[in-house]
Amino acid sequence: MKSSAPTIEQQHPNHIRNQNQGTRRKIMARFIMSYRTYNWKTKNPVIDKMRTVLQDEGMFAKNKRKMLHELSGVALSTFDGWFEGDTKDPKHATIMATMSALGYEEKFVKTEKLDFEKELEAAAKWREQQARAREKAKTNSKKR
Repeated sequence: MKSSAPTIEQQHPNHIRNQNQGTRRKIMARFIMSYRTYNWKTKNPVIDKMRTVLQDEGMFAKNKRKMLHELSGVALSTFDGWFEGDTKDPKHATIMATMSALGYEEKFVKTEKLDFEKELEAAAKWREQQARAREKAKTNSKKR
């Protein structure tokens, strides 16, 4: 007697597609996304800037983070992830919630005048290099 229970594919038509996306994510995980004009290797530098601000404000110690959580609404586990955990690139909203709770605001400062034509050429070359690196990562992952 055959079971009349629907298969996982019937219950969740996106199941197969999601499995394929998981494979793609694994390939892309080996290829770290970066930007030509903003690049870092281990953790976003904003985490170190936050650490410095919190130290200067006397709020970095673990026993002070509860107060920081109450002021900002940012979860304690988020702070742990930034400073002791695996968080590499925190969301802008959590950074700003924390900073504004301490009375800071964000400012952008122009540091150089750019020749946009030269920058466009450099950006095109960079995109080509990134595409080659992605293809290489994809090829290497298929060999495994």
